[in-house]
Amino acid sequence: MKTRHLSLPARGARVSPLTFALACAALVPGANAWAQTQVVKPPVAQYWMDVATLSMAGMDEMPDVPDMGALGGMMGGMTGMPGMSGVSFGATRGMMPGRWLDLAVVTQRKPAGTEATQTIPAGQNMGPSLLLLPVEAQPSVHKTGRESADEMPERPKGRILFYWGCSETVRAGQPRVLDFAKTGMEDYGKFMMGRAVRDTGAKATPGHAIWPNEKQRQKVPANASLTGEHALSGEGLPASLKFAVGQAQDFMPKLALANRGGGASATNVSWPGLPTARAYFLNAMSGSDNAGEAEMVIWSSSELPEPGWGLMDYASNANVDKWLKEKVLLPASQTQCAIPAGIFAKAQGAMLRGIAYGQELNLAHPPRPSDKRIAWEPEWVAKIRVKSMAMATLGEDGARGQPRASRSGSASQPQDNPGAPQPGAEPEKPKTPAIPGLPDVGRALKGLFGG
Repeated sequence: MKTRHLSLPARGARVSPLTFALACAALVPGANAWAQTQVVKPPVAQYWMDVATLSMAGMDEMPDVPDMGALGGMMGGMTGMPGMSGVSFGATRGMMPGRWLDLAVVTQRKPAGTEATQTIPAGQNMGPSLLLLPVEAQPSVHKTGRESADEMPERPKGRILFYWGCSETVRAGQPRVLDFAKTGMEDYGKFMMGRAVRDTGAKATPGHAIWPNEKQRQKVPANASLTGEHALSGEGLPASLKFAVGQAQDFMPKLALANRGGGASATNVSWPGLPTARAYFLNAMSGSDNAGEAEMVIWSSSELPEPGWGLMDYASNANVDKWLKEKVLLPASQTQCAIPAGIFAKAQGAMLRGIAYGQELNLAHPPRPSDKRIAWEPEWVAKIRVKSMAMATLGEDGARGQPRASRSGSASQPQDNPGAPQPGAEPEKPKTPAIPGLPDVGRALKGLFGG
């Protein structure tokens, strides 16, 4: 047996406690293993699957209309407009009702992108496979200084009131008020700042192959299920890129928001609990413009003053756990929340949004060795993110999206055929349909930011 010798410093030399501890640890077999840094090589391929269930009060899916203009940008996001430009990549980030899926894959072996085929379970009801196509680089557009100067926004006008927390009454210290007549744009940035994280999901980035794309734009059926075996193949992709999707990463049910009360009374929001939800978050916004005085009211369900702009999206398991501990998110066991009485009493329509966070799944092949002396060289890694989001109008039944007055028979049109034209009325010209659940907050936004 070899003897390990410890060289002591010369007499009178000063030794730090850390140096002495490290020297002593060298005498213990295996004690220095903690100091080793595992060699980790980047994966050959990376894969992403974003899964979303989106719902709007009173609407199962978006009606087919030729053009939605600015409303399309508000509602879907800039890319997924079913029934208009077809199903497009990025619809999981919008609010078009339905089930949505964004897929992306990239490989180091073909940095410019590779065409890939993903075989899918029969229960997905979308055929035997999906085709992922590479994203082509777009020419960059440079703006001149004059264009930038012309696009400078006007100084906002009016004020913003911010409330937070599930409570039937306004809590002490609320609301926070931002009056643009007394503050600048830098104060607006601080006022609206909240929690957010870097996006780590599927992206339509050059070099990535994506679905949906210009060749495949099929809708995800309402009865689609992702559970089962998935596999990707294509030039430059590892043959081992196969994985199973379980119930926890399948499409979540709709988040059916219902609300009662409002006006001068508290608004009680409720929803059926979703089996795979890890947490919930709600926020609401309204605008009013009375006598030229624009006012926006914002509320969130957080126990802390968090507006939640960055929370209405996918969140990692670690962030969900952190925000639950901070009481920013509502626990999975909670299925109701009160909005304080009177805060939206002057509103010309108030929009309520909610999100249920699903369980994120991260996979790698081969798995990371627990022994740090062994280098990790993954062939592929995969990330699957899941959420369910809903939007409704305060003052309406979120489960059906119909104003309570119309359901009780107080509406002006007959209840047996509410869509029928009145006698003697001229036929109405075709136009973009009204969207249930979307209040008119545009006037307040216009009043606040000019134009």
